[in-house]
Amino acid sequence: MDGILPDSLVSTAWLADHLDAPSLRVVDIRGYVDTTDLGNGRQQAVYRGAPDEYAQGHIPGAVFVDWTTDIVDPDNPVKAQIAQPEAFAKAMAECGIGDETDVVIVDHTGGHFATRLWWALKYHGHDRAAVLDGGFRTWAAEGRPVDQETPEAREAVFTTRLRPELRVEAGDVLQLATAGGGRIVDARDAAQYSGQVRRGSRGGHIPTAVHIPAKSLVNADGTWKPLEEQRELLRQGGVTPGERVVAYCNGGVTATAILFALDRTGHRDYANYDGSWNEWGEREDLPAETSK
Repeated sequence: MDGILPDSLVSTAWLADHLDAPSLRVVDIRGYVDTTDLGNGRQQAVYRGAPDEYAQGHIPGAVFVDWTTDIVDPDNPVKAQIAQPEAFAKAMAECGIGDETDVVIVDHTGGHFATRLWWALKYHGHDRAAVLDGGFRTWAAEGRPVDQETPEAREAVFTTRLRPELRVEAGDVLQLATAGGGRIVDARDAAQYSGQVRRGSRGGHIPTAVHIPAKSLVNADGTWKPLEEQRELLRQGGVTPGERVVAYCNGGVTATAILFALDRTGHRDYANYDGSWNEWGEREDLPAETSK
C-alpha cells in the first residue's frame, strides 16, 4: 500500500494525528439495515444511509457517502449492487478522491458499511484505503473533535482499473457449489443461514456454503479482533489457506467484512458475490438448503 496509510485498518489516534495530511480524505459512510419482523420467520429489510447523523456531527473534513444511492447501480434489478465504473469514478471524484488520495472510511463502528467501500475501491483498482477501527462511535466517545461543516469539493481524477476477479455472479457461485474448486462463505447470522428467518421468497443458504458470521470477527464494541483470532475463526469456519473464497450475505455488504478479514490475514484469493441472497433467494432456478 502506497501513501501515508500504515495498514488497511487505522486507529482513531492515528487518524487524529493525520487529519491535516494533504493526501487524506475521510469518508463518512454511516448507515443502517432496518429490519421488521413480519411473523412466521419472515423479515423485511430497508436500506438507508444516515445523512442526518452526518449533518449533526462528523469527523472534521469528512465527506458523506450514502451507501444506498451514491455507490450503487440504479439500473440493476438486484438492490444495492455496486456502481458501474464510470458512475463510481464520478462519485469518488466528486468526493475529492483521486488516484493519489489516501482514504479513511468511517461508519458507526468500523464495520461492514466501511468494508463495503473498502472493497468497492479495491474492486475499482484503488488500494489506498483503510477502515477506521471503532468508527465514529469510538471517535466521539474519546472526545475527539466533531464538525458540522460540509467540506468544500475539491477537484480530483479517479481512474477505474477494474479487478473482475474480486466480484462474481450467480453462475460463478453455482459452478463453485456444484463442481468445487473453492469455498463459499455465508456471512449472515445463524437464523438466516439455517432458514429459520428469511427475507424474500426463500430462506436457507447456498449449498456447500460454510457459516462464518461477520459479527464473529469483531468485539462487542465493533472494533476488530486481533489478526490471529480472526485467522483462527476463519480456519474454524472452514477456510483453508490459499483456496478461492467467495463470500455472500443478503446484499453483498456484510460479506465484505469477511473479505476484509481475509485480506488482512494474508488470504488474497477472494471475491464478493454481490447479488448475494437478494438475488439467489429469489431465483427458483438456483438451489437452496436449510438446516437445523
